[in-house]
Amino acid sequence: MRKLILPILVLALVLVSCTDNLTDLNTDPKNPTDVPGETLFSNAQVSLGTYLTEPDVNLNTFKLMAQYWAQTTYATESRYELTTRSIPSNLWSELYRDVLKDLDKSAEIISNDESLSDAEKTNRLASIEVLKVLTYSELVNIFGDIPYSEALNPDNTQPSYEDAASIYEDLMSRLNTAISDFDASASNFREADIFYGGDVEKWQKFANSLKLRLAITLADVNNSMAQTAIEEAAPNAFESNDDNAVIPFQAFPPHANPIWEALVNSGRHDYVPSNTIIDHMNDLDDPRRPKFFTLAPDTNTYFGGTYGTTNTYSAFSHFSEDVANDDDYEVKTATLPGTILEYAEVEFILVEARERGYNVSGSAQQHYNNAIEADMKSWGVDEDDISDYLSQQSVNYQTASGTWKEKIGKQKWLSLFLQGLQGWTEWRRLDAPTLNAPPEMTLEDIPERFTYPVDEQNLNTSNYNAASEAIGGDDLQNNLFWDVN
Repeated sequence: MRKLILPILVLALVLVSCTDNLTDLNTDPKNPTDVPGETLFSNAQVSLGTYLTEPDVNLNTFKLMAQYWAQTTYATESRYELTTRSIPSNLWSELYRDVLKDLDKSAEIISNDESLSDAEKTNRLASIEVLKVLTYSELVNIFGDIPYSEALNPDNTQPSYEDAASIYEDLMSRLNTAISDFDASASNFREADIFYGGDVEKWQKFANSLKLRLAITLADVNNSMAQTAIEEAAPNAFESNDDNAVIPFQAFPPHANPIWEALVNSGRHDYVPSNTIIDHMNDLDDPRRPKFFTLAPDTNTYFGGTYGTTNTYSAFSHFSEDVANDDDYEVKTATLPGTILEYAEVEFILVEARERGYNVSGSAQQHYNNAIEADMKSWGVDEDDISDYLSQQSVNYQTASGTWKEKIGKQKWLSLFLQGLQGWTEWRRLDAPTLNAPPEMTLEDIPERFTYPVDEQNLNTSNYNAASEAIGGDDLQNNLFWDVN
């Protein structure tokens, strides 16, 4: 976990703790009791952004779940064995303890900060609320029913679980309130805001873009709510890549991009690109391939490792220097920003909104082209190559094969490369593109959710049992409430 500001704070506390007052010996200088709300907000941003970027199999396996990556020496996670490394428990702790709890405490401190104007305080609380909504929505998208209203009370070690659909509806309400609370004429977190530097207008666009994401996720189960939300949010969402919500990283550990740390700085060769994504991109002659991958040493082609089994590292394509090339120690990729939510995703949502008959401006074709162009431009693809790609019969929205869900699903999944959790979520929701079953397994074995942490089974047993029964069993293959098709 990366803490950008706490080390400085801790050092300061240690230095001032040298005193003749013997009562100070009862104070632990490494665990300060008073932490600024700004610090907690920054730490929550770092924890959330790093987690969403993280490829560590002990914590985040979603680049494997979405079949963007394949493994070399070990393949247990690609075969959906999640409990050997306590993966559900680790990510549960990361999101509840290191993101939501920090945000909750930050909100408490800021609410009581008399030095802030009412407008600035409201902006800060609205930013906190947006990140809480995002984090809870990710927990729901991973597990289904989760602890919610009782989740962050330290005196309640056995919080009850709540219905995932009800949580989503409440998150939409909370997000609407946060959006209405923002005041662009007042300041926000300023330099403590790692994503936007305190830019309130950017936060407004981010919040509306998140509203689009939550709404489209509900579209198959609550179409009226989804339509209303999308029609409200679309005019105020991201308008270009300049609006993207990203976490910046530094050139060296401990604050470097965790992908670079895993692929380069570690000196390990645990991953190669999967055959799933490379085969799809080869079929489309996708110009992002050299931005994502190297050519395989022996074949001089883009050649991915077989998903769901071990792979000889030297036999396959590797990740490019734009991602984190472990053949060439490129420090520049240590600073590759991690994406939280981007303009390309917004445009794909608007394609789908048009197909569902929602009242948003622009045609499905326009939004589809905008989405692909935005993602390719973010990777530095040449404009002529983008134009050639969009004109292909197999890519052009009017001529590509498949239903609108299949067209959107494949291209959206490609654009979410490196955003494993969202890529897996969109595959589950749109059932596209076609993924590969690991050897001796079937497509039905691909997880639709994660099982609950073992700690919940052991320490919160009655509530765990009730939640498990409510969702039809704590099983990897049980669909979430929004995944009905």
